[in-house]
Amino acid sequence: MAETFGFELVSPEKLLLSVDAEMVVVPGEAGDFGVLPGHAPLISTLRNGVIEVSSNGAVSERIFVAGGFAEVANDRLTVLAEEAVPVDKIDRAKVEQQLKDAREDLEDAKDDHARARCQVIVDKFAAMLEAVA
Repeated sequence: MAETFGFELVSPEKLLLSVDAEMVVVPGEAGDFGVLPGHAPLISTLRNGVIEVSSNGAVSERIFVAGGFAEVANDRLTVLAEEAVPVDKIDRAKVEQQLKDAREDLEDAKDDHARARCQVIVDKFAAMLEAVA
């Protein structure tokens, strides 16, 4: 049996996942990074993307995350995500409509602040669609 470490994924609403994993790939702000047992301590902000949890030699969980940070310490990975949803629970048609609406809002934005806020939403929905592709 392969060596494992503790992994927890927490959103503002609840603890989404608490498992022992062989490897977890996290969408860090500077790029994806893999965490294995014995990983060096690390703190990273997250970008929109998919966390992949591997157990028994295969990916067992795929969760889309938007915003937050990850911490590796004491042979444990904790991800605090602003938003998290299992990839298999994403409704592609709904996200396509949300992306269309967000792009329209971006076009209608009146100032730089509103445009920046709308761009964040567009980026999130675009990443969600990429996750289910």
